Amino acid sequence: MDFFESVQTAWQMITRNKLRSLLTMLGIIIGVTAVMIVLSVGESVQALILNEIKAVGTNLIVVLPGYAEENGPPASAMGIVVTSLKYEDGEAILNSNNPHIEAVSMYVKGSDVITIADKNISASFYGTTASYIDVENCEVEKGRFFTKDEELGNARVVVLGGKIAEEMFPDQDPLGNKIKIKKTNFTVIGVLKKKGGGLIQSQDNDLYVPIKTAQNVLLGINHLSFLRVKVDAIENIDSTMEDIKLILRDRHNIQSANEDDFNVRSTKQAITSISAITDALRFFLAAIAAISLIVGGFGIMNIMLATVQERTKEIGLRKAIGAKNRNIVFQFLIEAMTITFISGIIGIVVGSLLLFLIAQIVIAYGLSWTYIVSPFSIMLGCLVSIGIGLIFGIAPARKASLLNPIEALRYE
Repeated sequence: MDFFESVQTAWQMITRNKLRSLLTMLGIIIGVTAVMIVLSVGESVQALILNEIKAVGTNLIVVLPGYAEENGPPASAMGIVVTSLKYEDGEAILNSNNPHIEAVSMYVKGSDVITIADKNISASFYGTTASYIDVENCEVEKGRFFTKDEELGNARVVVLGGKIAEEMFPDQDPLGNKIKIKKTNFTVIGVLKKKGGGLIQSQDNDLYVPIKTAQNVLLGINHLSFLRVKVDAIENIDSTMEDIKLILRDRHNIQSANEDDFNVRSTKQAITSISAITDALRFFLAAIAAISLIVGGFGIMNIMLATVQERTKEIGLRKAIGAKNRNIVFQFLIEAMTITFISGIIGIVVGSLLLFLIAQIVIAYGLSWTYIVSPFSIMLGCLVSIGIGLIFGIAPARKASLLNPIEALRYE
């Protein structure tokens, strides 16, 4: 029996008992679908996060308060409040002799129930500097951003994100209106152009006030949450980072890098770290999802053993007219791999449809989601399904090849 005859026989076996075949193939179908979804969704999430970081800018350096290992999480990510970073640190970095530093923006963050006339809206607000527009690559759609004088003078002015501006003032121009943050009146002087929803941070939903106002009037603090430094070119990031470390060590009277009370990182490093973490995570989850493929493999072995028993006389007849053991093994292995390959194709089709559905749901929530059907996951699904058929088809094929032809012909 040649290859095509074996494939045809396998197809006849599948169609002869459709329900049994479907139940047998279900484990492989679910396993391939699960692996495909995990790998492709992981790739889409990775693309979403990296695109958000790139949208902020790949030529940015972030300075965080608190010591952290080079590749470890910053102190702020552990929920620790560190007050080592000051406004004067940012000014010192900006006024240094480094020719590659274009702008520095500083940040503190808070949240409150914002009051507009008789309406209350929960929102986050950022205290930041007048240079925010340059560093974050955003645009003012209406009005203006606050000035350096307003930044230093505790001015009660606020700039709204595009989406929250529509929520607060659906039927009127927000410019010149008053809103109340922590019982203090602020005048709306500008509205930022919408950037679209984000997984990490949505600029459209936040409010922005001068940093000194946020520190002195709203939060009662004198430290920074973090600061960002815009560099003129990516190739100058590493040298600028070293300069920033020297400036802060000098200001904080630090003698050794092990005593640093700050952490300097670049968006380039963030992209590399996040890529490594998400790659490891999605392959780990794919390995867990692949367990169902092993369960499906035992189902394939079960149906092939049943097939050997059902076709005992056929096997005896083939051996009686000259078929060798290797011919019988080849026949049953091809049949097993055909069943698993068909299961894998069905799993790929089902996975692609589910991925499309997931993409539509996520996009409906306003996230910039990319519908990705990973070529690697398709190739992996095909190869693994064929491999499962080969591995779990060996025992039934060997059992069939070892049948005694005389006893097989007598089998009832």
